[in-house]
Amino acid sequence: MSAVKSANLCWGHRYMWLRMHQLPPEHQHESHILLRFQIPPSLTLANIRAMLLSLTRRHEALRTTFDVDGGPRQRVHAPGPWPIVQASVERDGTPRPADVIEELTSRPFDLAAEWPIRACVITRDGAPQQVVIVFNHLAVDMWTLEKVEQELWAQAQGLISRRPASLPPVRQQPTDLARWESSADAAVPASRAMAYWEEQISRLPADPFAARRRAAPPEEARHATLTSPGLLEAGRRIATRHKVWPSAVHVAAHTALMAAYTGQAALGQLAFSGNRAAHPYPDVLTCMFSPMLVGIDCSDDPPFSELLRRVTSGSEQAARHAYVPYDEVVELVSREGSRRGEPVRLGLEVNFLNQRTLSYRGRRTTFTWNRPPTAWTHHGGDTYLRIDEWRDAVVLALQASSSVMDAGAVEAFLRGHEALVLAHDDPATDLRISQVATLAGFDPAAGSTTAPAAVPTAGSTTAPVATPTTMPAVTPEAAEDAVRALARAVCRVHGLARLDPSDSYVLAGGRVLRAPEVLADLSDRGWQGLTPRLLAAPTPLKVLAGLLAPARPVTGTAEPDRTTNQKLGV
Repeated sequence: MSAVKSANLCWGHRYMWLRMHQLPPEHQHESHILLRFQIPPSLTLANIRAMLLSLTRRHEALRTTFDVDGGPRQRVHAPGPWPIVQASVERDGTPRPADVIEELTSRPFDLAAEWPIRACVITRDGAPQQVVIVFNHLAVDMWTLEKVEQELWAQAQGLISRRPASLPPVRQQPTDLARWESSADAAVPASRAMAYWEEQISRLPADPFAARRRAAPPEEARHATLTSPGLLEAGRRIATRHKVWPSAVHVAAHTALMAAYTGQAALGQLAFSGNRAAHPYPDVLTCMFSPMLVGIDCSDDPPFSELLRRVTSGSEQAARHAYVPYDEVVELVSREGSRRGEPVRLGLEVNFLNQRTLSYRGRRTTFTWNRPPTAWTHHGGDTYLRIDEWRDAVVLALQASSSVMDAGAVEAFLRGHEALVLAHDDPATDLRISQVATLAGFDPAAGSTTAPAAVPTAGSTTAPVATPTTMPAVTPEAAEDAVRALARAVCRVHGLARLDPSDSYVLAGGRVLRAPEVLADLSDRGWQGLTPRLLAAPTPLKVLAGLLAPARPVTGTAEPDRTTNQKLGV
C-alpha cells in the first residue's frame, strides 16, 4: 500500500505506541475505542457509506499506517474505499451484529498495513439503524471522538434536509503537527518541559510502595469499582468552596490516601493531559493526550485544604510541561535509575473523565469486584485509579498489583476515597494525612521508604532487573549467544559500530521509541523474551540477554558486527 506522504510520529502518538507494543496480540484490543452512532430514519446504506468515506477523506489520521522500521513513521495514504461490513438483526443465517462487532473490536490492528478505523453498519429489514466504528487509539482521543460524532451528525442532517453539510474546513493534519514538533519553535518549550520532568523525577522515591511491597506474581492484580451518587454533589460543593475543579478534589483524595497508605513524604502521580493548548495545531484530529507528572510534597502532614491547593497548583504546573515526546521521558527515568543503581518507578496513575452521557440511576453506593485486569498488568504499573463523573454519580475504578495491595486494601482504598470526600463536604472538616489512614481503615505504612536492594522492582516506565531466580538456566555458550544477539540487534537498528553490554539499553545509545524495532529484529532472528518495558530498564544488556530464549531453531552462521549508516534515534 503506497503512501502519499510520511512524517515522524507525533508526540501524542508515542505514549500509545509504546503501550500497544508492550501488549501481547491477544490483549491489544485494550487500545481500541468504540463509537456507536444512531442513524436517523430515512438514511440509506449508500448514505452511511458516503458519510464514513467522507471522514477518511477529510482526516488523514484515519487513513494512516505506522511502520516500525526506520523510525517509526506515520504514512498517509490516498483517500479511497475501505472495508465497511454490514450485519442484520434478522436471523437470516449471517453472523449476528454482536459477533461481528466482537470480531472487529478484539482483532488487533495491523498498524503497518491497516487504516486505524473499522466500521459495521447494523440493519433491520435492510434499513441502517446504527453504525459502530472501532478506532485504534493512535488515531483518536476523547476530543477527537466528540468531533467525529459531531461531523457524522452534521452529515446526517445535511442528507436528511438535502442540503450540503456545514462542516468546518480541515486546515491542518497530523503530519503538519509532526513537522512543527521537529522545528526550532517546538524545541525551546520541549527543552523546558524535559527539564521539569528531570527535576520532578529526581525528587521521587525509587519505589513509592517500598514499605508495602510483597512477593507476588507479576501478572496478578485486582480490579474493583465503587459507584457513589453522593460523591457527585459533595465533590462539586467542595470544588466550589475552594474555587477548583471537581477533578482536583478527587485527585487530592487519591493523593491523601496514597500518602497515608505508602508512608511516603513525596509522591509523584501520572495524570493525563489533552495537550490541545500546547501548540499551534489544537484542531488536528489525532491522539494528543499523554501523561503528566504531578509531584506533591506530603512531608509536613498537610490538612486536606492545603493538599487540595498543592494538587491544583502541581497539576497546573505539570500540564504546562506535559507536551513532550514520552519516549524521551522513559529514557530520563532509565538514566535516573542507572544513576541511583535501582529502577525508579512511576507506578501511580490517576485519570479523571467526564462522562455526562452515562447514568447510574441508583441511590446507594455499590462496590463490585471485576475480572482481573490481565492486559493492564503487562504495563508494569502498581495502581491505576480511574474517576468517571457520570450524570448522577461518580464511579471509582481501581486496578492494583497484588504486590502492593491485597483485596482488603483495594476495598479500603475505594471506600476510604468516598468517606474522605463526603467528610469534607462539611466545611468544618479538614483532615490531615495522618488521620486519613484511620478513616480509610488501614494502618499507616511502616518501615523504610527505600526499597531493599535485594528486591528489584519494575515501574510503569522501567522493568525488573533480571536475577538468577528470574533467568532461565542456560549454558555459558548459550548465554554468550544471547548477549551477542541482543547487542547486534541494538547496533543494527541504531547504526552503532559497537556497544558495551555492561551498559543499559539507554546508556548504550538505544532509543526507547525504537525498542519495538529491536524486538522485531530479534524475533526475525529467532529470539524472544523481552518487551519494550524490559528493554528500557536500567539493566545491563548482558543481564537482559539472560531473559532471551530461542523462539525457533536459529539457522545459519553467526552474523559479524558491522557498522551501518542508519541514524541513531528519531
